[in-house]
Amino acid sequence: MANLSTISPLPNITKLFSLFLLAQLLVLSHFSHTLAEIIFEERFDDGWQSRWVKSDWKRAEGKAGSFKHTAGTWAADPDDKGIQTSTDARHYAISAKIPEFSNKNRTLVLQYSIKFEQDIECGGGYIKLLSAYVNQKKFGGDTPYSLMFGPDLCGKDTKKLHLILSYQGQNYPLKKDLQCETDKLTHFYTFILRPDATYSILIDNRERDSGSMYTDFDILPPQKIKQVGAKKPKDWDDREYIEDPDDVKPEGYDSIPAEIPDPNAKEPDNWDEDEDGIWKHPKVPNPAYKGPWKRKKIKNPNYKGKWKVPWIDNPGQLHHATIQDLHIRLKRLNILNLLYFFAILSEFEDDPDLYVLKPIKYIGIEVWQVKAGSVFDNILICDDPDYAKEVVTDVFANREIEKEAFEEAEKARRAKEEKEAERSREEGERRRRERDNGRQSRHKDRYRDRYRKHRRDYLDDDYHDEL
Repeated sequence: MANLSTISPLPNITKLFSLFLLAQLLVLSHFSHTLAEIIFEERFDDGWQSRWVKSDWKRAEGKAGSFKHTAGTWAADPDDKGIQTSTDARHYAISAKIPEFSNKNRTLVLQYSIKFEQDIECGGGYIKLLSAYVNQKKFGGDTPYSLMFGPDLCGKDTKKLHLILSYQGQNYPLKKDLQCETDKLTHFYTFILRPDATYSILIDNRERDSGSMYTDFDILPPQKIKQVGAKKPKDWDDREYIEDPDDVKPEGYDSIPAEIPDPNAKEPDNWDEDEDGIWKHPKVPNPAYKGPWKRKKIKNPNYKGKWKVPWIDNPGQLHHATIQDLHIRLKRLNILNLLYFFAILSEFEDDPDLYVLKPIKYIGIEVWQVKAGSVFDNILICDDPDYAKEVVTDVFANREIEKEAFEEAEKARRAKEEKEAERSREEGERRRRERDNGRQSRHKDRYRDRYRKHRRDYLDDDYHDEL
């Protein structure tokens, strides 16, 4: 029989199993990442013009602008180019055909970057996803779209971040008022729409907002409505504080005067009792007087909070009509009104495909800008939010270089403006001197002419002729 003490110990099964599980997780993580689909990605490298079609919209009117291929005046990498609006007061429209896709049963991610190098004054910087057939040479502001997303600025008041979704041919804007970035650096805008109809909006990889299509868009009737005719119960106590019933007024409280003679006052030296009467101390507020006595306040043990109208499941849009007056309303309606009335009584019905857009076939940029200079870049459509975040992280690896380039450009701009201002001041001073010299010359000429005329008249006088 073998000696058990000489048998080699068994490997650490637990450790090996843990390593096996870790390896499996890594494989699954890599596999799931590779399953993510990149539907469209545009970095505007060489050859981008073969993928994009410039629209002729507004060209006949002389109002169509064109994009130029550039990284802009300041950039982290001058070779990392986008497309930039180039002419002031123009409409810009350009689109690209993409592989047709549907977001049914999967997450939709739309992301792009934009840099407003100009003082835009008024104009858009948004992007659109288009469904059905689009004549790209006629793509413009009237072309139907399924999604519009991005910033829109006008003056000091409008700094809006648009999000508009199309449902059954009707456009529905996000009910929230979101603000976009307004500086002159590159910013990433990301929209994520999930199969449960929830969404997230990110700016530079930071969540700016999130919510649900059910609550933040007026697409479907609300799932919950306020109960019609609800009234606060009679026994509802909404007093947070009440008077202390055990509090007792101190003895002699009511005898404390509101004012007392000023103890520091003195009779004036020139006071004459015969003429001024008997001097009396002026009155001053009594520091011991606390006003009319009131019981102190204590927490109300029966406080139930502020009463609010309860929310209930939406049984139908009654337009605030109660069941009691329903019969009265029906008697006053003719047959056409009856049809309309029953049409609006439709109960809330969920649409499990609320989040599903019409199959997307194109992506487009269609904006109007008073001042041009916006650089669009890094357009991405995919179903993986993590990949979108990686793109932002990768581009922003050189974020500080872009900031430094911007500061240098600002210094150069300010120096140029100061130089131009100095040149204008010098030109103005030169013109002023010329005006002054001309004025003095004209004054001398007028004086000389008047002197000559006066002398001529004097010499021609009859009196002098006689002499």
